[in-house]
Amino acid sequence: MKSFIKYTAALLLTLGLGSCDDYLDRTPLDTINPSNFYKTEKDAIAAINGAYQPLMWPKLYNFQIWTSDIWAGNSIVGAGGGTDGIGTQDVSNFVLTTANEAALDLWRGPSPGILRANVVLKYVPAIEMEEGLKNRILGEAKFLRGLYYFILVRAFGDVPLITDAPDTPTQEYLYPSRTPKDQVYAQIVQDLTEAIELLPTRETYSGSDIGRASKGAATGLLAKVYLTLGDYAKTVELCEQVTSLGYTLNPDYSANFNPLSENGPESLFEVQYAGKVNTADFFGGNEQMASWVSTFTGPRNANMVAGGYGWNQPTQEFVNQYEPGDLRKDKTILYEGGPDFDGQAYKKSYSVTGYNLRKFLVPKSVSSEYNTNPANFPVLRYADVLLMQAEALNELGRTAEAQAPATSINNGGPLNRVRLRAGLPNLTGLNQVALRTAIRKERRLELAFEGHHWFDIIRYDNGQYFVPYLHSLGKTNASTKHMLLPIPQQEVTANPNLVQNPGY
Repeated sequence: MKSFIKYTAALLLTLGLGSCDDYLDRTPLDTINPSNFYKTEKDAIAAINGAYQPLMWPKLYNFQIWTSDIWAGNSIVGAGGGTDGIGTQDVSNFVLTTANEAALDLWRGPSPGILRANVVLKYVPAIEMEEGLKNRILGEAKFLRGLYYFILVRAFGDVPLITDAPDTPTQEYLYPSRTPKDQVYAQIVQDLTEAIELLPTRETYSGSDIGRASKGAATGLLAKVYLTLGDYAKTVELCEQVTSLGYTLNPDYSANFNPLSENGPESLFEVQYAGKVNTADFFGGNEQMASWVSTFTGPRNANMVAGGYGWNQPTQEFVNQYEPGDLRKDKTILYEGGPDFDGQAYKKSYSVTGYNLRKFLVPKSVSSEYNTNPANFPVLRYADVLLMQAEALNELGRTAEAQAPATSINNGGPLNRVRLRAGLPNLTGLNQVALRTAIRKERRLELAFEGHHWFDIIRYDNGQYFVPYLHSLGKTNASTKHMLLPIPQQEVTANPNLVQNPGY
């Protein structure tokens, strides 16, 4: 795709920033040049560090991924009204065009990460270095490439599949055609399968390496890929492997979103933020280091958090989904009469819907300015794995196993372990259809505003769930074409080999 190219010239500069000052003496600095880089262990580490960085940017987990819950109907933009967030508004109202800004961001967001992973996989194997570290770096690159492509293929369907970084780009590389999604998924499965073999367990990481991709991260992500593909037996197998690696639920749900307890026992993979700008804290990289989710979602005109732009306001319909006694409600949303936040009472006048998001808010004592939030963003949690396992068991007809009673958060059936942590009673005795509905509701509440719900509703029932569900929320403009985002028109114009998605 065309957007790969624009990052090529800047890649080496980006990889070198914050890694080692002597890289600045290398010339030329404006090209990918194996004659002056990819020679040492430091080069290999700098290269893989660069492959993580696009996850942190607003085109992915610092904005567009979590705003997909707005598209899916859990919330509205809110914010300042008018044209504020118009791209997101247009997706959520299903009036988007090929000029939509959110679609453009999501199309371009993974591109630099894929390129950087390809560069690592091309050049690092030839570097003379400790073999275990080399294998780990290659495993990280395969995991990251799999994750980036998984985002793309679910959002757009067929996408250009590029697995090389040629020294002299060909016309085919510069102007690629879209690859059938089945082939893209096959590459994702291959990458993640190989990553599982190459990566260490999370316990081997320490110090500044904590948070790198691990065997558990690759296994959990591959389980999600197989669930998306409808291979339920493989999903169950991989979820059980994750459990065998020692992951557990946090006793406190909110600990998963607290910067003081990040990368905890429930975390398979998080986007790492340090709450600083232009530092070398994130794997030696030098990038925008602050998470913006608290700044964006904090109540507007409330002075509760640094920033406070009022985005992502939960709807009444979403709030109504909570059962009495669900402990997640007070830890996910702000509502009048609910618990104070950082000593301040919430007023429904702060929001168009009467609600704001609480889940990711960080008090000013932790983040004093809009760009100092150190809270990581969760990409994959063990609770997600348990709910994937429950869903797959139920689809295989193993309904009793899926809803087996739980005696604690560490013992019992996968669905009810999640419910027990939420303070809810065991669900038992449901038939397959009723349990399917219950699991979907549980996923919606447990993973709310973490960027999963949109990708869930487009995969349920082989795509047959999407339109009726959105129409039930009053989103009557939604149609089957909206299960895929449009290929941005400026990308189609730049690359004549790209073909637009149907209906746009």
